Amino acid sequence: MDGVNWKRAIYQAIAVGIILTLGIVFLLAGFVLTNHDNLGRLLRVVYLIESQYLEEVPRIKLVDGAIEGMVSSLDPYSSFQDAEENETLMNTIKGSFGGIGVHISTADPTQLVVMRPIKGSPAERAGLEAGDVIVRIDDTDVAKISQDQAIAMLRGDPGTGVTVGVYRPRTGQELTFNLIRESINVPTVSAAPVPGRPELAMIDISNFTLQTGDELERAFRDLDIEKYKGFILDLRFNYGGEINAAIKVASLLVPGEDIVHIVDKSGNLKTKKATAKYINKPFVVLINEYSASSSEIVAGAVKDYGSGILVGTKTFGKGVVQTVFPLDGMTSVRLTTDKYLTPLKKDIHQKGIEPDIQIELQEGENPTIMPTEAKFDSQLAKAVEVLLQKI
Repeated sequence: MDGVNWKRAIYQAIAVGIILTLGIVFLLAGFVLTNHDNLGRLLRVVYLIESQYLEEVPRIKLVDGAIEGMVSSLDPYSSFQDAEENETLMNTIKGSFGGIGVHISTADPTQLVVMRPIKGSPAERAGLEAGDVIVRIDDTDVAKISQDQAIAMLRGDPGTGVTVGVYRPRTGQELTFNLIRESINVPTVSAAPVPGRPELAMIDISNFTLQTGDELERAFRDLDIEKYKGFILDLRFNYGGEINAAIKVASLLVPGEDIVHIVDKSGNLKTKKATAKYINKPFVVLINEYSASSSEIVAGAVKDYGSGILVGTKTFGKGVVQTVFPLDGMTSVRLTTDKYLTPLKKDIHQKGIEPDIQIELQEGENPTIMPTEAKFDSQLAKAVEVLLQKI
């Protein structure tokens, strides 16, 4: 390439706006001084796309693609959200959206696992089950797109249709569901007496949104929890979510002030304190391999304080915290910024939390989440047995 073309390449690359949009103007000075080859490679790729690529590419697409590539190279939990994906993320945190009505695990970014269908939703009516792995959305292979993109595709305006292909590990089946999206308002807490055991209450938390802590307090009031001898808290298939909600939930379940320790990249430790009044009742917490992140904050606090008994299988082991940073154009980046430790400063990342009593679902056994009759899966049956022994 001659000198004139190379200069033109630099000017075109700068015109793309990648440097300014990424907010790394100051870093570029370091690149120029320390790594001429990498800077030259970046500029040359931009020039080649602008000058040689068959189709015209909007510059904003190059900008978003560059951001997405950088962020996704960091770890499985950091991601870039375009405007549509960012709206989906914010609606998920708030707890309302248009879609098919499923809770999706974000613990394993390589899969789109249905944690559970939302009661009364299109997904539940069609027959989707907890543990189903979504492999195709309309004509798109989910393995070829990011988890955030897939979730955004499931969302949409009420009244619009979407075809969902799933693999069901429990039976080895591949199934296809044709669904019509609806407005989904998602309460995260369900509560009722245990069927056949009116002296025991049962509470399920499906995930953690901004409202979850308040929902649990309200559930305790509505149940009049004092009239029960004890309760079961089901955190199975709960992939986590909003951290402050998890802190409030844990505050209701443990007698101590320290709920979780947050450690930043410099090793600075900040202790999050209890934000609610402790409910002093015997209880059991159900956990499994899909209990992750904020669920593990709750389970870790309960285990460290010994205030309740953990029953089930080892949790997923996601002990890192993501922070969402807004960008221009209604986009955002979600970066792993901290890790958390249990009250006794145990690091559970990629290790998980072991239950006090280990028990797995039997092969082919469906989990009974908030059952309406006295037919329980193996884990819930064990939780009832353990709680009756404790009270």
